Amino acid sequence: MKRVITYGTFDLLHYGHINLLRNAKALGDYLIVALSTDEFNWNQKHKKTYFSYKQRKQLLEAIRYVDLVIPEENWEQKKTDAHKYQIDIFTIGDDWKGKFDFLKKEGVDVVYLPRTPEISSSQIKADLSKKSISGKTCLSHSDIDTNPTD
Repeated sequence: MKRVITYGTFDLLHYGHINLLRNAKALGDYLIVALSTDEFNWNQKHKKTYFSYKQRKQLLEAIRYVDLVIPEENWEQKKTDAHKYQIDIFTIGDDWKGKFDFLKKEGVDVVYLPRTPEISSSQIKADLSKKSISGKTCLSHSDIDTNPTD
């Protein structure tokens, strides 16, 4: 059985996240998602999430590609997780390209998956913030570009 692991915050879950998880699962048989805790996000990543760890974990556990969700509590745990969970493949978005190559020395294949270019949680937050500032409090169907490549 090939075990795959990926890491992330997975806040404001969107189809880019689903693409990543689907592609990660396709690399092996068992997908572990190390989900950044609220404390790790705030204290080390310096970002606040919209949804709590518990809520984000519940969302991820409902996705068919995900077999196990574990907490990510610090940057350094990737090496220990690789051994603890007998990981064959570490994968993450290609915006991190080269950053986790040190895991190859631990006997883990490292795969950087392409991001879904037109979507990100940061962009969603920025868009919602702009709409809030302009007096709108929610999106209507006309606000959503269903074909962003047009």
